[in-house]
Amino acid sequence: MEHIRTGKVKEVYAVDADTLEFVFTDNISVFDKIIPSKIPHKGETLCRTAKYWFGLLEAEGIATHFKEYLPPNRMRVQRFRIIEDYDLIAEGTRDYLIPLEIICRHYAAGSLLDRVATGEIAPEAMGFPKGHRPGYADKLPRPYLEATTKLEETDRNLSEAEAKDIAGLSDADYGELMDTVLRIDSIIAREAGKRGLVHCDGKKEFGYDRDRRLTVIDTFGTLDEDRWWDAAELASGKPSELSKEIVRQHYRSTGYHAELMEARKAGRPEPPIPALPDDMVERVSELYVSMYERITGERF
Repeated sequence: MEHIRTGKVKEVYAVDADTLEFVFTDNISVFDKIIPSKIPHKGETLCRTAKYWFGLLEAEGIATHFKEYLPPNRMRVQRFRIIEDYDLIAEGTRDYLIPLEIICRHYAAGSLLDRVATGEIAPEAMGFPKGHRPGYADKLPRPYLEATTKLEETDRNLSEAEAKDIAGLSDADYGELMDTVLRIDSIIAREAGKRGLVHCDGKKEFGYDRDRRLTVIDTFGTLDEDRWWDAAELASGKPSELSKEIVRQHYRSTGYHAELMEARKAGRPEPPIPALPDDMVERVSELYVSMYERITGERF
């Protein structure tokens, strides 16, 4: 096999012209930064969780790139072309990774609240009355969908028109993309709800195969891509984070996040991200294992 890419949490190898092998590492990243700490068992839990969701989607008639699981932390998937020059993508282009990440939010939390506070997102865009200020864990009147870049060094939010333009999508293509995300999230909510979990938000990625069939790629429904809460805690009004968000909150509490955002805004060199304390590493590892079991209903 040929090693072709090192991602934030995966090593990617080319098996042949049609197949890639993902190796899920114990790396963890936030704010587009790889943290200099390893999280025991993280890679295996992500790989096995992704396999679980791919199986459910295929059973529901939704195409995915999944081919084979290689225990404990590897999987083989269909290979898609990566076209970094947006000008080379047009409506009708086949066999390529769509250069977008689609985020679907069902509750107010995380960066969404930050952007509401700064005025970047108006409450009415999420279905709230004009002037309403949503609070943490408020249910959105309707799912809030948005697209960000996939292949750029730092993700940036895109308007619908920008997303269609850079990804070679027609109005119908874009509608199918968003409808598929909502369909996937309904499956996630149904299955997670059986085990007392609430799916708050998450991201999905897609490609078009050689027949231009929309295909789910990469991973989703894990603690890296999605935010989860305990249903009973949410009902009591005190939900605790059950995802990688606890790591983001750690760096917010230390002041690192504010320092990083200020540097990015000013165009200054970004400060290196510090390692996690040992007790935090242990806590995060335990969370990934326990949540694997809750999400899938399987023993680790």
